[in-house]
Amino acid sequence: MGIVDADIYGYSVPRMLGADRDPVVIDDMLIPPSNHGVTCISIGYFVPEGQAIIWRGPMLHKALEQFLADVFWDEPDFLLIDMPPGTGDIALSLSQYLPRAEVYVVTTPQPAAQKVAALSAAMAAKVNLPVKGIIENMSWFVGDDGKHYEIFGSGGGQELADSLGVPLLGQLPLVPELREGGDNGTPITVADPESECAKAFQEIARRIAAELKPKKIFSSALKVS
Repeated sequence: MGIVDADIYGYSVPRMLGADRDPVVIDDMLIPPSNHGVTCISIGYFVPEGQAIIWRGPMLHKALEQFLADVFWDEPDFLLIDMPPGTGDIALSLSQYLPRAEVYVVTTPQPAAQKVAALSAAMAAKVNLPVKGIIENMSWFVGDDGKHYEIFGSGGGQELADSLGVPLLGQLPLVPELREGGDNGTPITVADPESECAKAFQEIARRIAAELKPKKIFSSALKVS
């Protein structure tokens, strides 16, 4: 499994994954660090901590190209591109570099957030990238009384999935352990694999791997012009 942290302005994957070793250069190729069985690359490895990235479109385009073409990914089962919010330059570049990529849209139940997420799906359609499923984040939290509280509303993920004709792959609860794991570099699927939240992640991954896997096998050669 590989992850490209394509959120250049708001990079966070290295910290959340606990992959703090810098990439190594061998024969003009970057060997990316890995942790918990996941390999990742991020602009965070190449700038001082706390430094803001202030780049225009061409530099973002070049950074994504290098992450895809100049990094030794070996042959991962999946290469996940963690996209920034919105429909900007990175999304356009992705459609050019990976024209057979598939899109999974993450939303919260809140109607306002769902409408913004729908714009990402609309852009994917414009650049001929198929939306394969919806994931709903922060669906509820469980109080001390054991009840589910839907503080951001309910149904936003399912409504978006229905409008696009794709499945709602899962709903992720709002739990402190998920935030803590992201801050200390230990994902909840590692720290507490039997928790409700970890099992939700596992089921989403299972459905993508088993039910939505690509029906065709394409050349592994990445062609960047």
